[in-house]
Amino acid sequence: MTLELAILAPALILVLVLLIAAGRIVIAHGAVEAAARDAARQASISRDPSSARTAALASARAALAREGLQCTPTVSVDTGGFSAPLGRPATVSATVTCDVRLSDLALPGIPGSRALTSHFTSSLDPYRARGDR
Repeated sequence: MTLELAILAPALILVLVLLIAAGRIVIAHGAVEAAARDAARQASISRDPSSARTAALASARAALAREGLQCTPTVSVDTGGFSAPLGRPATVSATVTCDVRLSDLALPGIPGSRALTSHFTSSLDPYRARGDR
């Protein structure tokens, strides 16, 4: 019985650590998706590209902080839709990238961090005034 436990215990611990790593990545990916969605939405209700970028970055940081994810996000916002004429459909999109730290798991073969990226597109109101700067 002791021999069986000595053989199986390391394997069970390895499986447990892998499950924790997978769970952490899944939860972090959900947080990054929520941050991208919030960033695109905040950018879409802005009046000009400059304020859209500022609002998207602030919103992404707030969403990640709300989810408890400790990372400094990279947020890129495509504001090309602001140059569309009024009455035409247009969109703004946000891409959020965040490095999730896995180094505290201390398991050989697991990288120290993993970059997670999410992209979301939100429609601009076709009849709302917008700047094309």
